[in-house]
Amino acid sequence: MNAARAATVLTHRRPAQTAHALEALLEAARAAGVVLRFDPEETRKHDLAPAEGIEVGAPLSDDVDLCVVLGGDGTILRALQRYAGTSVPVFGVNFGEVGFLATIDPEEVQDGFMKAFCGEFETLKLPAIAFDTPDGDQAAINDLSIHRKVGERVAQLAYAVDGEEVGSVRCDGLVIATPAGSTGYNLANGGPVLAWGVEGYVVSFIAPHSLTARALVVAPGDVLSVLNRSHSAVDISVDGRPVGELEPGEAIASRFVPEAADLALLPGSSFYRRLREKFGRLAS
Repeated sequence: MNAARAATVLTHRRPAQTAHALEALLEAARAAGVVLRFDPEETRKHDLAPAEGIEVGAPLSDDVDLCVVLGGDGTILRALQRYAGTSVPVFGVNFGEVGFLATIDPEEVQDGFMKAFCGEFETLKLPAIAFDTPDGDQAAINDLSIHRKVGERVAQLAYAVDGEEVGSVRCDGLVIATPAGSTGYNLANGGPVLAWGVEGYVVSFIAPHSLTARALVVAPGDVLSVLNRSHSAVDISVDGRPVGELEPGEAIASRFVPEAADLALLPGSSFYRRLREKFGRLAS
């Protein structure tokens, strides 16, 4: 990667927690001659004023070389969604619990930011799951989940691959996950972990009322559709955020998009080391 000239900055909702890292980011940007852009929300959140190398109240735009995120996986996912299809890499600093998508931890910011601005990182092309809704096309970087409403009865969800019904399961819901998202909700369901670089996606079930419901890895060229056979609507969430409902008798179709977003990774980082360190840390 070439050296950066301008970068967007996104942070999570607790500014006091990221204050030290933000100061280190400002210092590194000044030293590297990089202009940092903060949208109106970030400007208010951190009480920023205009200064050399800082653009405040700037709308999010594609004409940047990098997006730096101080936050957890949710904030990093928001950045990946915003910059999907633009080739703008997302460089994340973990201020969450797991931080599986983060590039560095807070104690590594001094060296990490300089490497980021000098372009000393690799870029991993993350796939997505695309699907149609009444409000238009949407895409999930991690996962698409369909789940019963709170207080409602167990859902009945049928799923088919390329028009061929595979099964119909009584359950609390299901999750369709990319390889990046397979270590999230899907993993909690007992679904398989897909290594980064695997072409394909997985569907797993939330609290299935069945002894035979098993997770299924779907080929990248296949279309997976889910039909709501319940008597009431079920909720749809994308990367942990609610986006709508699936009414009784309605179906939703999803497909694999191989290269959707760019995640920055420092050299030497590997999926398997990340898997061991992130989840080993939770177990300690």
